[in-house]
This record gives sequence, structure tokens and C-alpha cells, in this order.
Amino acid sequence: MRVLLNSIFATFITIALGFGVSAAYSAHHKGLKVMGEDQDVSSGTVTASKIMADKNGWLVVHRTDDKMKPGPVVGYSPLKAGENTNVTAILTEPVKKGEKLMLMLHAEDGGTKTGIFEYTLGAKEDGPVKVDGKLVMTVITAK
Repeated sequence: MRVLLNSIFATFITIALGFGVSAAYSAHHKGLKVMGEDQDVSSGTVTASKIMADKNGWLVVHRTDDKMKPGPVVGYSPLKAGENTNVTAILTEPVKKGEKLMLMLHAEDGGTKTGIFEYTLGAKEDGPVKVDGKLVMTVITAK
């Protein structure tokens, strides 16, 4: 009987700790965000006004449309862990007035070189950060 009670108690503790870790992870990551406003990009740059990152990573600028699916990467900039303000990425190709850009938080994970942006659309290296299955991003319109 004592062995059974110990086993049940151990199972209960394992489940409780698992929920606690999961909830803590989720709560910690809910503070992640990317903020930006519609802006003039005719100078060849785009700026995110504020990004909260849990670790070093990247602001990645994707083309997008009304379907809000991330498209090709057209710019990126490194981020530090914590709060980043006025993060500017140089655009690698022209963006026309009225086009939508997705400003997205990417990790610095899985690549072969630290500090070198290695992501290509669909790859895992330096890939997008998700919280509860959702991308950490915002969409702006080029003015």
C-alpha cells in the first residue's frame, strides 16, 4: 500500500511540476512582442518601434499580403535579449507604397554560426519564434 501511495504521489508531483513549467514557460513567452507602425520606407529601411525578446535573435522583415502569410525575407537586424527600441532593418529590395510588411521575431537557434542570419523561408535555422503556436509579429503598410 505504501509503495502504491508513493507511486501516486510521485506521479502527482511530476504532473504538477510539468504544468508549472509549462505555465511558467508560456507566461514568460507571452511578454514577447513586436510593435511597429505604418511608415515611409522610401529610404530603404523599416523600423520596429519596440521588440521584446527573451534571448538574442533577429527582427526579420517578410513581404506579406492580405492573407497575412509570411513571404520572402526583405530585411533583418540583430536583437539583444530584453527590450529593443527603434530597431531598423535595411531593406534588400525595393518596397512600394501600399505593400504590407511583416515584422517578425526570429530566434538565433539551430544555425551553424552565431551572429550570422541563416534563415531561408521554411528553414529551421534562425527560424520564427512562436508563442502558443502563433508567430510573434506585426504587420505594417509601407507609405
